[in-house]
Amino acid sequence: MPALSGPNSPKEPKNQLLELLPNGEHERLRSSMDQIPLSAHDVIQRPGQSLRYVYFPLRGVISLMTAMQDGTAVETATVGNEGMVGVHALLGGGAIGNLQAIGQVPGETLRMGADHFRAEVDAEDGKLREVLFAYMQALFVQISQGVACNGVHPIQQRCARWLLESHDRAGSDEVHLTQEFLSDMLGVRRASVTVAARTLQAAGLIEYGRGQITVIDRAGLEEASCECYSVIKQEYRRLVTR
Repeated sequence: MPALSGPNSPKEPKNQLLELLPNGEHERLRSSMDQIPLSAHDVIQRPGQSLRYVYFPLRGVISLMTAMQDGTAVETATVGNEGMVGVHALLGGGAIGNLQAIGQVPGETLRMGADHFRAEVDAEDGKLREVLFAYMQALFVQISQGVACNGVHPIQQRCARWLLESHDRAGSDEVHLTQEFLSDMLGVRRASVTVAARTLQAAGLIEYGRGQITVIDRAGLEEASCECYSVIKQEYRRLVTR
């Protein structure tokens, strides 16, 4: 997945989409945003809820979830400092009945009012619209590749891909995560996640215990993943990096 920052990035957190903007536009947008903490399980968008804010993560991970009628939800995409939450504001910003966005890995995010965001996108002299359309294309690739991955690849490869995506954005080799949360993210039973995590740990790729995963062998984890990680990562680099 989009390894746009990663654990060896500079200490000062940045959002890569905002970094693509000219200095004047970047500073204007930044001055109209609030910087707020992001905690695991924070619900920042509920199904059917009108869009009040958009979010540009600086550090941490937000999961975009599809909510089902029985109350379960399955992850469709993850967003870190390479992207934003609320991009559908570009398409009118109406409520989406099955969309839920929740904090996955703790960090920080910038928040802007949705109406203010729309006004900035419509500014004739700005680059924001161009940047966001490129991001939407990359996000579409991530979602469509994820659907294919979930349909054909075994849980161990999918687990490795998901851990790589989170590792890229967490800013640390340690990712705080429970088995229950990981099973929700992958849309599988908790027992399946346990087997997959133990297999990766036995191979010396990760350490897993007490709600925390530590990446030990990054290169080995990439080898254990399916092709989907590199496909999505390359598309993000092509579309939304300098």
